Amino acid sequence: MKKARAVTSIAFLVILFLQGKQAKEGSDDSRALIHGKEDALEVHCSRERSRVAWKIIEDYLTPFVEQAHYQIPIKCRLHHDNDIFRDQEEHKVHVDTNEWQCSYCKKSFYAEKFLDQHFDSRHYDLLNVNGSKCLADLCGALHCDHVTNTKLRKTKCNPAAVARNRHYCESLADNCFPINQGPSASRLHEFFLHQFCDAHTCSGKLKPFSRGGKKETSVLYLATAILTLMLLPIFYVIVFLHQRDENEGPGS
Repeated sequence: MKKARAVTSIAFLVILFLQGKQAKEGSDDSRALIHGKEDALEVHCSRERSRVAWKIIEDYLTPFVEQAHYQIPIKCRLHHDNDIFRDQEEHKVHVDTNEWQCSYCKKSFYAEKFLDQHFDSRHYDLLNVNGSKCLADLCGALHCDHVTNTKLRKTKCNPAAVARNRHYCESLADNCFPINQGPSASRLHEFFLHQFCDAHTCSGKLKPFSRGGKKETSVLYLATAILTLMLLPIFYVIVFLHQRDENEGPGS
């Protein structure tokens, strides 16, 4: 009888031990999950403004950099590896007007903002959070508000903010295009100052992107080209008929 009680007690202790171990493992998993979500929430970087900054770089800087056959150094904040959202953004597929797809898991969404939310909740572990990676921090230097029209044109100019943005803009030119790195870097350094930095003034006389940007085929241009192609044969027919009438003349 005593032996049976001893066996029962040992079995009971073993069961308690196993349950305690499983509970601990579950607790550890929960803490890991919560920790992961907390890490995701600690990424204080605007995806929308980062996207605007990247668009500005792509449209108003990259074409000229490629034309000069220049490689932007990775230490430069404008380098594509220094965008926390770059990998996620490159895994977006715009299938149709109302369909966006995540190429990580092939899920589809009605709008881009829902795909962004999906990235934030399901693929936050793929963010590049090492170092200074927030492109939105460059928005002051790159004139994001000018592109998005988020600030009223009649807003009073803040000289301190303008000076701060200009200084940051010039530091980007120095770090990304060091003038001692050869002719291409020197020319791009001057270009960057004119394209982005000179417009940081309260006078309002200089506008950003004064050197132009990526050439895109507009709808108006396409419509004009199509209309021209349609009217050109009619024009030639009219000219031909007019010349024929003149050649025949009244006495022919």
